[in-house]
Amino acid sequence: QVQLVESGGGSVQSGGSLRLSCAADEYTYSTFCMAWFRQAPGKEREKVVTLDAYGTSNYADSVKGRFTISRDNAKHILYLQMDSLKSEDTAMYYCAADGPPGGSRSCFKGKVQFTYSGRGTEVTVSS
Repeated sequence: QVQLVESGGGSVQSGGSLRLSCAADEYTYSTFCMAWFRQAPGKEREKVVTLDAYGTSNYADSVKGRFTISRDNAKHILYLQMDSLKSEDTAMYYCAADGPPGGSRSCFKGKVQFTYSGRGTEVTVSS
């Protein structure tokens, strides 16, 4: 059973920064397609960024240049560094994973279906 545990959410003023973390087991972390999604109240879920096992990332246009995905290979933690936060970034942020790689479970640019998701961590940006 794949378990993803997010942390690091909180409240911050516009222009501030937060770093989200997603802890996963070693196999998931090193082989699965990983992603961050977000969902604001009353809005549809939005994919923020995906990261494949080779380190290739794809960002949503809304966060390019402000958010950075990275990983700590020793701790099996996926990070989302969020800088220059805006009020429209307010949402519940979810870590997601899909795999093992193959067919529709592989990472690709337009991928939106992920089998596994954490419970989320809330981010509130006040203007």
